[in-house]
Amino acid sequence: MAANGGPSIVKVGLKEFLFGSVWNSANQPPQYGILTFILSSFCATFFTVLIAVPISILVALAIGQLMPEKLGSVLRSIISLLAGIPSVIYGFLGLVFVVPFVQKVFNLSSGLTMFSAVIVLIIMTLPTIISVSETSINAVNKGYLEAAFALGVRKEYALFTIILPAARSGIMAAILLGVGRAIGETMAVMMVAGNIPQMPSMLKPVRFLTTAIVTEMSYATEQTRGVLIGIGLVLFVFVFIINSVFRFFMKKAGNIND
Repeated sequence: MAANGGPSIVKVGLKEFLFGSVWNSANQPPQYGILTFILSSFCATFFTVLIAVPISILVALAIGQLMPEKLGSVLRSIISLLAGIPSVIYGFLGLVFVVPFVQKVFNLSSGLTMFSAVIVLIIMTLPTIISVSETSINAVNKGYLEAAFALGVRKEYALFTIILPAARSGIMAAILLGVGRAIGETMAVMMVAGNIPQMPSMLKPVRFLTTAIVTEMSYATEQTRGVLIGIGLVLFVFVFIINSVFRFFMKKAGNIND
């Protein structure tokens, strides 16, 4: 990516490439600003994580610690099944159900918006975060709860103040997997987001970094192809930074737990 995308970024100009707000590869001369793609990807990932993480942790806690074993086993199997469904299926279901719903509720001319993409991403990331979080919660030493009960602590209070902090490292790993799926998703969001390069707004069509690559790669000129590979390089750097930040906090959480 560096060898093929780097020279194209230098040719366009790093400032114009990262902070330019106009993308028009068919123009003469072409314009390759990807700021709208970066902001759209960041906003969609942020809102997805903001909503999906609390729901996932609560569901994982309920399945692992509060529900009867038989009910928890059934839900665990359903969640595992949902985690294995191909993303294009989620995109198709979003196109059939979510897009018309958003269009009707907000009285829009089209439901192909960032809001639709966020809903689909939340549904897609929930099974992954729930599954890994539940495994981490169940791996916590049972003696913690028994000691809390011996001191007269209510179960709900003990779960939130003892079990969740003890499972912190695993939960953060689950969140990292969810973030990776949200920021790297392509086909599903391409089907429901509208795929128009403009500044992000929840009720407007947007184009993400991943969908920008897929949209034009098949018919791109040599110059545009190099720029698209450059977008892949930018995405790689973003994911690397996110992973590094999460690994730092996971390591810190692990040290605290020890």
